[in-house]
Amino acid sequence: MNPSTSHQFIPSELNSSIRWEDAARQTLFQSWLKTAGQIHLLSESTLRSASADASFRRYFRIDDSLGQSFIIMDAPPEKEDCKPFVRVSKLMSQAGVLVPEILNWDEAHGFMLLTDLGAKTMMEVINPHLSDALAQPRLDLFLQAIDALIAWQLASKPDVLPLYDEALMQRELSLFTEWYLGKYKQKILTPSQQTNLEQTFKLIVQHNLATPSVYVHRDFMPRNLMVTQRNGISSMGVLDFQDAVYGPITYDMASLMRDAFVSWDESFVLDVTIRYWEKAIKVGLLGANSPSGWGADFGEFYRAVEWQALQRHLKVLGIFARLTLRDGKPKYLADTPRFINYVRKTAARYRELGPFLKLIDDIEGITAETGYAFGKV
Repeated sequence: MNPSTSHQFIPSELNSSIRWEDAARQTLFQSWLKTAGQIHLLSESTLRSASADASFRRYFRIDDSLGQSFIIMDAPPEKEDCKPFVRVSKLMSQAGVLVPEILNWDEAHGFMLLTDLGAKTMMEVINPHLSDALAQPRLDLFLQAIDALIAWQLASKPDVLPLYDEALMQRELSLFTEWYLGKYKQKILTPSQQTNLEQTFKLIVQHNLATPSVYVHRDFMPRNLMVTQRNGISSMGVLDFQDAVYGPITYDMASLMRDAFVSWDESFVLDVTIRYWEKAIKVGLLGANSPSGWGADFGEFYRAVEWQALQRHLKVLGIFARLTLRDGKPKYLADTPRFINYVRKTAARYRELGPFLKLIDDIEGITAETGYAFGKV
């Protein structure tokens, strides 16, 4: 490395493969990057796309003059509020959870320089081809994930994060009604079907609010977890936490084990959930020694996870439909069958959800199998 350039900002033309729809925003970005680059010795010539997500945020990767990489977040302030990201980042770091460190933040224009937790998500390590057919569970990585989750939950305090209350849960469920049923399936419910849906939503919310409240990441799944190597030791980093709330302790386990993009065998789901439950009992998050005294029975806890997962699945179906119809991101609807399957399996397990299962089958055009069977089915 040339010693004359190894410790200074290296300006250059921005990567031409990075597209800017707004020329004024591109100019603002160049100005901010020049200033941040001088402070952190960044090399503009290394700027490249890192990823985009389901929001209006996008991410770049950039190196400094010594070859260390960093992440840049581009979050237009009229579309994305970065203040929750900053607030939750601090909370998670204080809890001992590995998250990106914020090095520079242009709050007015929505540009942020972050430390880089690496290029491999937990999902990419487990399943490089991102295909159900090739997905093999990795217990060691899931155990790291639940350790990070428990550390986050142990830091929980009321009145710090927004409350995941009945109103918010109902708003989320209404996404299913408005976007999936109404705009995507173009289904007009009969009065009896509408009553069925409303009663089901009420039942789901009642079940979920009966569990203790902790800090909730709200999208705690392998695509938002980073497998980071530091000093030869693997650590689990956490991303996409800006929507964190204070709510049901079951929510993040439902996210982790009933993934939006890949399905695991029920035996593996049970194994990991039991291991989480045992650790949560041990540290006093659940069980007789916890503040709530709730969750001492694993069956009770697992049922609560299923009810919480049902609420999440219905919400995500609505979000995926909205991403397709409003935001022009149709790839998400490819996973619709997975969520319908999740919903149907859960509804089939609980007698009080029988009418809802029939409604889903009517909407999806599924004919329920009937008849008698003996032995293993």
